[in-house]
Amino acid sequence: MLKEDFAAAAALSGDLLDRWYEPVERAMMEFAIVSPQRAAAFIAQIAHESGGFLYTREIWGPTAAQSRYEGRADLGNTQPGDGRRFLGRGLIMITGRANYAAMGAALGIDLIAEPEQLEKPILAARSAGRWWADHGCNEIADGGDFEALTRRINGGLNGYADRVRRWGAARAAMGA
Repeated sequence: MLKEDFAAAAALSGDLLDRWYEPVERAMMEFAIVSPQRAAAFIAQIAHESGGFLYTREIWGPTAAQSRYEGRADLGNTQPGDGRRFLGRGLIMITGRANYAAMGAALGIDLIAEPEQLEKPILAARSAGRWWADHGCNEIADGGDFEALTRRINGGLNGYADRVRRWGAARAAMGA
């Protein structure tokens, strides 16, 4: 993927473009997000999830929903403080001790000891690519069902209008 294509697809320029182009491009290659359809869908989704590549760490209130992270067995949050310690990080917000452990094992890094590593561009992008591949998102993108893809990533349709807007721009830039 050319840098100018990524810039147009992600609506990035300047420092943000320089910061994100290489990590995202490498992650896309590593996890076979290589067709125009896959690339456009991936870029649109991670752009939304990260607030336009501004955030690799969930903004913490804590909100009522964030307060419920504590003690959630489905997230593996079994230790006091796990809810806050394993808040959403990366370009696709990995959340919960169990998900950090699984992602760390998949990427060969200890995310339990240093969860903040997912905030850095290379691991933020790689974790998003790995999550995407592990959850069948390439195949959904191939089929063009953006609503199903959003549900897979988000669990619902949170921010769907923004995701669709970003997807349109990314498809135009990627020739999808």
